[in-house]
Amino acid sequence: MKNISIFGTSSDAGKSTITFVIARILQDLGYKVAPFKAQNVSNNSHVCDDGSEIAIAQYFQSEVLGVETSYHLNPVLLKSGRGSSASLIVEGQVVANKHVLEYYRDLDLLKPAVKRCYEYLDEKYDIVVNEGAGSPVELNLMDKDLSNIFIANEYNTKIILVADIEKGGVFASIYGVYHLLPEKLRENVVGVIVNKFRGDLSLFDEGIRIIEEEFKIPVLGVLPYIPFNLGFEDSASLKNFVQKPQKKKLDVAVISYPFMSNYNDIEPLIADDEVFVEFVDYNLSLDKFDLVILPGSKLVIKDLKWLKDMGLFDQIKNYKGHICTICGGYEMMFETLNDKYALENSEPLVEEGFALIPEDIVFEKQKVLKKQSYDLFGDKIEGFEIHHGVCDKYPLSYESNKFKGTFVHGIFDNDKFRSEYFKSINENYVGYSFEQYKKNTVDTFIDEMRSRLDVERIEQSVL
Repeated sequence: MKNISIFGTSSDAGKSTITFVIARILQDLGYKVAPFKAQNVSNNSHVCDDGSEIAIAQYFQSEVLGVETSYHLNPVLLKSGRGSSASLIVEGQVVANKHVLEYYRDLDLLKPAVKRCYEYLDEKYDIVVNEGAGSPVELNLMDKDLSNIFIANEYNTKIILVADIEKGGVFASIYGVYHLLPEKLRENVVGVIVNKFRGDLSLFDEGIRIIEEEFKIPVLGVLPYIPFNLGFEDSASLKNFVQKPQKKKLDVAVISYPFMSNYNDIEPLIADDEVFVEFVDYNLSLDKFDLVILPGSKLVIKDLKWLKDMGLFDQIKNYKGHICTICGGYEMMFETLNDKYALENSEPLVEEGFALIPEDIVFEKQKVLKKQSYDLFGDKIEGFEIHHGVCDKYPLSYESNKFKGTFVHGIFDNDKFRSEYFKSINENYVGYSFEQYKKNTVDTFIDEMRSRLDVERIEQSVL
């Protein structure tokens, strides 16, 4: 069987979403299917079943498909580093901090890892659905493109284009990307999906005719814009969330610092009909909020300094309500943060934290990567850890009056913990099943997309 590559005609065209939709449709037809992305750039990551680290998008795709998670799904991951550098994660483990120019210079050294992982999945599954990155025809970077051109060329994959009509210029983007592809790849294009259409879909009937008759590219479907508040991959997708709580019991502030990471921790709150979430990235009084959350951070000390510069540090210090901190936010609560190996900064330094926890945190070279069940805040919670910060006295969590802090991601996914916690803040809070919400949301979304896609043509392309 043939594998598929999902190419966007622009960034944020919806590739991650279309990847799991196509993969799930093929899976429901009886094929064994796995998602794959050769190289991702994201501060949002997750620990896999094998203890490795991959981008959240591939982890979420694997959850939708119910396949085991491992570094094979995303062999190369780049996370924000100090200055113009990035933390390079290969086959699930941090290998270096590299300047972007060094990364591109040494790109060929990463291809064996990408090929190992791809071929492992190709052997194990009937179909691999490969998510591309950005646009596949950035002409100055095409020879450095692992996720689009390299995979499509190396493995002769079938190609589905995804165009975001919401951005405008959809015809130019489709025509331009198609004709800028190498001839070999143009021949493998199955068709194009027009994504994020708002309004009456019949208004695009003439657009379909133009694409099919004048561009000679089959249209596989026109998909409506449907808010999907799950699997946020980056800040661009986060900004698209829609929330209209009908039974609001809590107002929650999430401190949105520049290097915020793993904000998927907040998804159960965004989905909650009793909670209103506001991302706060400027200096304002926090008194109106029932709970303030400091989420993860890829560059904790830089974000801590940003809080001080913005005036939010003092606002949080003086806040009298409930505070919850996760990972990077947890590290900020210690008396001092010691980056003695300059893991985050250009030189070793010690920064004063909120001093809410009477101990110091030290950034160690070896990153902690764990996925397990934790005894936390009186509950059994499934979660994961990704951090360099270490404190011997409080290695996992700290709790005091109106404060909870932990290294563990995923705590709000736990219905029992979340309900008890929020009821302690507002006794009228009821609660809901996030797991059931996720299942219903994913199933409904995929069913809607399936009804508007040319499933037969897509299936025939892989046979």
